[in-house]
Amino acid sequence: MLKKQSIFPGIMACFFISLSFTACKKDSKPSADTDTAAAQDNAMAESSYTDATTMVDASVTFGANFSFRVAANEPTARVESVFGNCVTVTLDTVSSNRSLIINFGTTNCLCADGRKRRGRILANWTGKYRDAGTVVNITYDNYFVNDNQIKGTHKTTNLGLNNAGNLVYKIEVNGVIIKADNGGEITWVSTRQREWVAGAGTPLNILDDTYSITGSANGTVASGHAYTINITQALVRKMTCNWFESGKIELTPAGLATRTLDYGNSGCDANATFSIGGVTFNIVLP
Repeated sequence: MLKKQSIFPGIMACFFISLSFTACKKDSKPSADTDTAAAQDNAMAESSYTDATTMVDASVTFGANFSFRVAANEPTARVESVFGNCVTVTLDTVSSNRSLIINFGTTNCLCADGRKRRGRILANWTGKYRDAGTVVNITYDNYFVNDNQIKGTHKTTNLGLNNAGNLVYKIEVNGVIIKADNGGEITWVSTRQREWVAGAGTPLNILDDTYSITGSANGTVASGHAYTINITQALVRKMTCNWFESGKIELTPAGLATRTLDYGNSGCDANATFSIGGVTFNIVLP
């Protein structure tokens, strides 16, 4: 089954924002290259689209036509502890074209990760959800996260088992986000492969899942300037942890130096390093 790539709160998200500002504060003689717009906008996109995948996966796992307050088949991790208690799901697995609606309502709903959401996430797929070749398509209907409107297309393809016997998914996003408070429009195009390296045998327990993520992305900030993202060392995420436990990411704004985020290999903690312009900072992720 398609499962969580990076659950709430904060996947690749807040890290770039906070650590970029941390770097500026700690360096008494900062480099002239202090641009953070690409990091911030990439973080917003990464968080928003990954969360949508997570919610679709869990909704299919836990069953049809339920409120997150009253899930019938309670696993080790309660559904509402992940999603919050003001969302409803309608799941149709009878029709040949299976469909799912996650409805946050028309006014902001405060979710378990502290984000406010409204609108609907829509998904459909043919074939069995966990079979190789199955494609899941996600779209959005007036869907907002913290008053930022999330738009675009979101496709996940089950690639089947790799040589290690692990399920692998290809995730392709062609997204547009209209930022709150007239903040402009950003784009985000991403292609990732997500390997489910642990927990596949216990689909009702999200807490024993571990994922390894590789791939790249590119986008434009509200000003129109472009940037690229590359995962240079696979990101490893356990669902019992709020941070990636290891891995490296490089972000390159057009015409500027590449920035590097290194999660290290010290297990589940908020410690990482951020490098820009030849200067490396120890940072604590939110």
